[in-house]
Amino acid sequence: MDLRPVSRIETDVLIVGGGAAGVAAAVTAARQGVRVVLAERYGFCGGGAVAGLSGTVCGLYEASDTANAPRQVVFGFADEFVRALDARGGLAPPVRYGKTHTRVHDPVMWRETADAFLRDQSITVVFHAVAVGAHVEGRDAVGGAILWSKQGPIDVRARVTIDASGDADVVAMAGLPNFIGDNGRVQNPTMIFRLMGVDVDRFLAAHGDDTIMGPAVSEMIRAANESGKYRLPRAKIWLFTTTRPGELLCNCTRVVGPDGRELNPLFHADFTDAEIEGRRQMREYERFFRDHLAGCEKAFVNDTGVQVGVRQTRQIEGVKKLANTDVVKGTKFPDGIARSPWPIELHSGEKPRVEWLMNDVYEIPYQCFVPARGQNLLAAGRCLSAEHEAVASARVTAQCFSYGHAIGHAASIAVKERISPRAIRGEDLRAVLNRDGARLD
Repeated sequence: MDLRPVSRIETDVLIVGGGAAGVAAAVTAARQGVRVVLAERYGFCGGGAVAGLSGTVCGLYEASDTANAPRQVVFGFADEFVRALDARGGLAPPVRYGKTHTRVHDPVMWRETADAFLRDQSITVVFHAVAVGAHVEGRDAVGGAILWSKQGPIDVRARVTIDASGDADVVAMAGLPNFIGDNGRVQNPTMIFRLMGVDVDRFLAAHGDDTIMGPAVSEMIRAANESGKYRLPRAKIWLFTTTRPGELLCNCTRVVGPDGRELNPLFHADFTDAEIEGRRQMREYERFFRDHLAGCEKAFVNDTGVQVGVRQTRQIEGVKKLANTDVVKGTKFPDGIARSPWPIELHSGEKPRVEWLMNDVYEIPYQCFVPARGQNLLAAGRCLSAEHEAVASARVTAQCFSYGHAIGHAASIAVKERISPRAIRGEDLRAVLNRDGARLD
């Protein structure tokens, strides 16, 4: 029971979640002249990139066995945000990531860049707000959501609602079709952290410029773990130089439950175990780095993610579903509204598996964001309709920007033309995106 007064907001578009997809959707829709409300549970935007400290803008560049210089193949809002972040000094130059490249960002400047985009469009932003219920009219028409805030409940009525929660929360609350991973099995979360006090020059001289650490480091981790002196469950790790002097961004934990089970952050007990185990592993890797990696002898943990980084939870059951084979074959679609060159990354086990798409991109159809059932609702971000391995590629930051760009346009079209989002042709939306700089053709 909550006896506090209920606030009421009327809007054209409600977006639940302020990650890359939510920010892109909000800004894009507002630019088309519709009223937009963006609700975010933290006091800042960024989602997994910032709260989860993934720390990189992955998915911009083509993978190749031969190209030493990065070749950008994703544009539109992703490119616009990257340029704005770069102009603030919040983005490092491209760094090697196996067969491709990525860019490391400053999470504080990511927040400030998002703030500027949202304020420029006079978007109503409600920070520290969580959706706790969906307005469902008739059998399946979504008309907004109830938000929880410190002030009290906020009743937001919207003509179109975009679920950019990452976890398909609004879809689930509305009772619309959804699924969880591979028959309930999801990729485990990770606790990413930042290591300061590193002699970066010595580190790079010893370990090279590829952010995926090589076999020598993996072998040292395995040996140290087997010695019993450390508890290091993952041997293949990612270490990135950043925009800050003397710092590494560390993606190396493998967070599982006390029983060795992959944890699902949809369950409160699993989410809690993940946070505690993630911090414990962070300290073990910090100790190992100081003891064994050149340049890290005086290193110390400066920060961790606000929460564990979540790779996969609940997804919508869409009109279409992106298949694993679409990713590895570089499938193109007439109604493709985003493109991706990013590999499939499966982070389970001691050694994550990376499956590359070389010198090519695949496309993601609009109908992967349209629920199989339900009106006036769209999804954006990693909760898209995609098979287990496909989402292990499609979830990354540049693509989430692209999804938000497309879905923001779709929402504004639905509002202005007074049609259902599912009546919009993906081919027509693709043409709109190309006119707006997406370069899909």
